[in-house]
Amino acid sequence: MSNFSFTTPESRQRWETNADHWDARMGDKSNLFHRTIVRPHTEELLKVQCGDLVLDIACGTGNFSERLAELGAKVVAFDFSKKMIGHARRRRSSHTEKIEFYECDATDYDQLIALKKDRPFDKAVANMAVMDIADIGPLFKAVSEMLKPGGVFVFSTHHPCFIKPSGKYFTSCVHEGEGLVGQPVKQLYYHRPLQEILGNGFSSCFVMDGFFEEPDDDPEFPVIIIVRMRKT
Repeated sequence: MSNFSFTTPESRQRWETNADHWDARMGDKSNLFHRTIVRPHTEELLKVQCGDLVLDIACGTGNFSERLAELGAKVVAFDFSKKMIGHARRRRSSHTEKIEFYECDATDYDQLIALKKDRPFDKAVANMAVMDIADIGPLFKAVSEMLKPGGVFVFSTHHPCFIKPSGKYFTSCVHEGEGLVGQPVKQLYYHRPLQEILGNGFSSCFVMDGFFEEPDDDPEFPVIIIVRMRKT
């Protein structure tokens, strides 16, 4: 399993630099890509019920956190960018009774577990974040331990079979990319083959029971995968 944790400080700094741009571009309701490509199947797989306690991983400025609250969930949301969390708290200030925002590093098992407190989660979600996280092993392990038996973890990420640097699929690597046009600096992406991404789930007592591939402009070219894993 690949571990690029040594790049986490650099990744965090780049997100701090890009935070204001992302806040301005995502606004209160997120962008078209998220609303039309990421969100529909994510919500279908997550199946939020009123009263669910949901962990929103790498929440950015909190667009989906607010959506979860509107669906009736109570939300614990986190991001490792202090500026992103600042924007999230400001934009979602009318939902403070339903959403708690924290600064937390998704590669740090102890920080993640500390978010659980004495409350097991019903569900967890990570929208287009797995490819931004330097080491996903601690995240899958912690999420499994934080969920109730039968709880689900839904995540979306780049489709590694089609979105891959230099045409290499099996070789895990770090590369630069632009998530939103015009952002001040490129962010760090982490390419991993499917067997590594899903393997982290299987080794953390998850089974996969939901899967979608979603295209963007070309209907025959899927750019993302949306996966549901269930705690056994």
